[in-house]
Amino acid sequence: QARLVESGGGSVQPGGSLRLSCAASPYISRRDVMGWFRQAPGKEREGVAAIYTEDGLTHYSDSVKGRFTISQDNAKNTVYLQMNNLIPEDTGMYYCAADFGGGRVLRPSPYRSWGQGTAVTVSS
Repeated sequence: QARLVESGGGSVQPGGSLRLSCAASPYISRRDVMGWFRQAPGKEREGVAAIYTEDGLTHYSDSVKGRFTISQDNAKNTVYLQMNNLIPEDTGMYYCAADFGGGRVLRPSPYRSWGQGTAVTVSS
């Protein structure tokens, strides 16, 4: 299983941007799906974006489509989540996931490897 370490979280005002990073070790599997999930206090973990590492195909939740972009850099074994035009509802702990076992890519249950998370706060 992959070891995943997230970074890049912080506090921003509405309309601001952040880029989250997920460093995978020993490497990003060439035939996997990696996802970004978030969990707000008192709410269930929800998928926001996923990427098929073999061909770069991406999926987004409706709540972030057009504002967030997931990408990968295989040379750096890192997956990114660029978040633009942030709104307060984007606040939460953001987690990276890998080792996809099949099924729907924006649901947390198929993923077997998880990072510790990085916190994002959007507030004025």
